[in-house]
Amino acid sequence: MNIQKSVSQLKQFRQAMYEAFGLRRDALMELVDALSSTPDARSVAELSLSPFFRREYPSVYDAIACLFRPSEPEKADEERREWEQKWMRLIASYLLEPQERKFWLFGIDVVPIPRPFAPTLPDRTFVYQPNTISGNKPVTIGHQYSHLVFFPEKFNDDDAPWTVPLIVRRIHSDEKATTVGVEQINALMGDETLPFHDELCVSVGDTVYGAVTHLGPVMKQNHENLVIVARSRNNRVFYRQPPPVEGKSKPGHPTWYGERFDLKDSDTWGEPDEVTEVPFITRSGRHYRAKLEGWHDLLMSGKREWPMHQLPFTLIRVRVLDKEGNQVFKRTMWLIVIGKRRRELSILEAWEAYGQRYDVEHYFRFGKQRLLERAYQTSDDEHEENWMYIVALSKTQLWKARDLARLLPRPWERRLPEMKRKTPGPTFVQRDFGRIIRQIGTPAQPPKPRGNSPGRAKGEKQMPRKRHPVIKKGEKAPQPA
Repeated sequence: MNIQKSVSQLKQFRQAMYEAFGLRRDALMELVDALSSTPDARSVAELSLSPFFRREYPSVYDAIACLFRPSEPEKADEERREWEQKWMRLIASYLLEPQERKFWLFGIDVVPIPRPFAPTLPDRTFVYQPNTISGNKPVTIGHQYSHLVFFPEKFNDDDAPWTVPLIVRRIHSDEKATTVGVEQINALMGDETLPFHDELCVSVGDTVYGAVTHLGPVMKQNHENLVIVARSRNNRVFYRQPPPVEGKSKPGHPTWYGERFDLKDSDTWGEPDEVTEVPFITRSGRHYRAKLEGWHDLLMSGKREWPMHQLPFTLIRVRVLDKEGNQVFKRTMWLIVIGKRRRELSILEAWEAYGQRYDVEHYFRFGKQRLLERAYQTSDDEHEENWMYIVALSKTQLWKARDLARLLPRPWERRLPEMKRKTPGPTFVQRDFGRIIRQIGTPAQPPKPRGNSPGRAKGEKQMPRKRHPVIKKGEKAPQPA
């Protein structure tokens, strides 16, 4: 590990991030540093107590409001897309090229931000949120954010689960997670300035992104170098290739699909085209083996605008077996591998790529527990979106500092398996980040006090904020009178 090179790259990234900020860049830089080095803060206001934030607490909220500010309200969506693209290009320029892996690995997932007690926050809707109590509905009121992330290459099974955010976008009440994911992938694959534009890219997603409503629009864009690995529900029906037409074609609609391939009916599967078995050992020392079975060139039914019969894919069945050959997990995993270059991935590589998708769960949990992702209480949805990007920039900065951090375990953590890692995880980097930026410095300029603000005029009254109803997706919006 070259320490001087890591220090130089971190300084370059911090300087580029500082220059990319617009208004209040000094306060924004110090806010990101305070967030990156304060794992025990309970609120956003407490970040102003950090020694790395040399301003008063009102500057915290002023910096958040100024991270992105549209020139006109009508151009807010368009300008925010351009602003997101700018940050994606900046972060992508610091990504590490794969060495042993022959593709760049990305992923998409959604995280809920519960705001059930914020009636003045606009565009709230009912969103999915897992619940630990059996029987309770996994539903809350708030917003959802779609994250397009990059998964760095792992060289050992116990490597830290690092994840680098590229695009963070709020899912509006009139949008779906799949449509927002399509826009994010198109923004990623359509940018010719990115270092991986002409190389093989793999995007992984759960069952939501294995639906036709996501695969169809993405494949319609004809991204030559994109392969999607998505999980499929266990009750879907696919089809084999139709039999070749002999002689003259018959009148009527052409045959698009062959025999049924019903995931619930094993009699329709037939023999797989490819079979692979991989032994592995769990953290608890149990010996298992993963049995992978692949069927090539299957088809799924589409829609008028998405002719999926023209887009064959590979279907992979994944089972985990014990020493006696018994299935460990009750449900079988089915993976869809679709894209023009899908045959360049073996079924083992596709399964391993999908396995790294679970790192995004650690990424979300770290944001909630250590980076105050859900702690920012505001009635302005634009400020909330800005805060989510500040959290994303903090995660990226910690990733860039991973080679410089020292392991600082607490007494009860000294014997954990994480202590044997060559590179520490996000939590340990955050504990040591204060020492790192003390040594390398900050590009932010010190504050210039200007005295106390005059405040509101005497007798001035603030109008009460407007209350917004909770929007239920699927219902028609009320028509104006």
